[in-house]
Amino acid sequence: MEAVRIVTGTAVPLDRSDVDTDQIIPSDWLKRVERTGFEKGLFSEWRDERDFVLNQEQYAGATILVAGPNFGTGSSREHAVWAIQQYGFRAVISPRFGDIFRNNSTKNGLVPVVVDPEVGERLMRAVEADPTLEITIDVDRRTLEAPALGLTVEFPLSDAVRHRFLEGLDDIGLTLRRGEAIDAYEADRPRWLPSTAPA
Repeated sequence: MEAVRIVTGTAVPLDRSDVDTDQIIPSDWLKRVERTGFEKGLFSEWRDERDFVLNQEQYAGATILVAGPNFGTGSSREHAVWAIQQYGFRAVISPRFGDIFRNNSTKNGLVPVVVDPEVGERLMRAVEADPTLEITIDVDRRTLEAPALGLTVEFPLSDAVRHRFLEGLDDIGLTLRRGEAIDAYEADRPRWLPSTAPA
């Protein structure tokens, strides 16, 4: 995955709570063999509604999704994270995330920013009122800022997850950092493996 240090941009206000992964990407999309093209399925059932927020021109090009509480509950499908990223979002802000969705996000480079409900509500209303409002998420400092609102808050991010983002490490990347130890283990392994060869 690509390293993520700072995400700066405008946002889309998704003023809905308890959004589950089936609403983020309906199960029909899970039949795809490729790992691309999921942006077309993002909130696809809601996008049929003309006034749905993603259909509103003023929010085009936003890189941050401001969601209501309890975002990403439900099944463990990584496709939900892929769809959000492939649509162009690099971070999601919510007062609360489903645990599995949050974990999948951190392993794929999508920054899940947990804020107090009051902060989430304030951002939601501010973005609705001004779609050009700029938000900055600093992974290194673990802060969210909206300068026009005079808002600066910290958000929780473990040291291990912060390291993943800053170094651009998914699970495979973390494993490959132990390449020398793995090679040494594999080189020594035949010595103690069972064998059918005569003693």
